[in-house]
Amino acid sequence: MNLLTRLARPLGTLCLTACALSAAANEAVIRKNLAERLPTLPTIDEVRPTPMKGLFEVRVNQSDILYTDAEGNYLIQGALIDTKARLNLTEARVDKLTAVAFKDLPLKDSFTLVRGNGKRKLAIFEDPNCGFCKRFEKDIGKINDVTIHVFLYPILGQDSVTKSQNIWCAKDKGKAWEDWMLRNVTPPSASCDTTALDRNVAFGQKARITGTPTTFLVDGTRIPGAAGADKIEQALSNVK
Repeated sequence: MNLLTRLARPLGTLCLTACALSAAANEAVIRKNLAERLPTLPTIDEVRPTPMKGLFEVRVNQSDILYTDAEGNYLIQGALIDTKARLNLTEARVDKLTAVAFKDLPLKDSFTLVRGNGKRKLAIFEDPNCGFCKRFEKDIGKINDVTIHVFLYPILGQDSVTKSQNIWCAKDKGKAWEDWMLRNVTPPSASCDTTALDRNVAFGQKARITGTPTTFLVDGTRIPGAAGADKIEQALSNVK
C-alpha cells in the first residue's frame, strides 16, 4: 500500500464524519428556527438534505414534504424536479413513504375478481359512490391475467356505507359489485357481519388513503386516482 493510499483512507473517513456533523448541525438549526417562527407547523418528523445543494427536505404528517434552506429562513411547498433525470423527486419520495407492503394488506377483508390466469395482483380501495372509481372499473376491465382484491372503502357518506354493506353481504360479492359499478344495478338489501368495512376504513386512515380509487401493487407501490389501463398495465409489467 503506497503512502497516498494510506493517507486517503483516514482523510475519507474524516470527510464523511464532517459531512455527517454538518448535516446534523443543519437539522438542529432548521428544527429550532421553524418551530420558533412557525408554531402552527406540524411536528417535524424528519429533516434531510436533498440532491440540490443547500436545500433540505422537511417531512411532516408522516408523508407531507416541504423544503427549506440550511437555516430554516424560507419554506417551500411544491415539487422538486430533477431536470437531467426528468424525475419528480417529491413524487418519488412520497411514493416511497406511502408504500404499503402487500403482505400487510388485510386481504381477508376484501373480495377478489379474477381475470384470465390471475397471475398478476392488484389491491384497490374503492367507494361505490365514487365517480372516478366507476370510470376506473370500466378501464381496468381491459386488463387481463390479473387478480384484483377489492376493498370496499365507504368514505363518501351513509349511502356509500349502505351500498358497501349490501355488496359485502351479497351471495356473490364480485357480481354485486360489477352490477353496480358497470351496469348501475343497485345492490339489493342484504345483511351479515360488516365489521370488515369498519376495519377497511380504519386501515385506510392509518395508511393515509385519502381518496378513491387507490391501487397497490405487490411491490408496495401506491397508485392514487383513476389511472388509465395503460398506466396500470405498465406498472404491473414493471413489478419485480
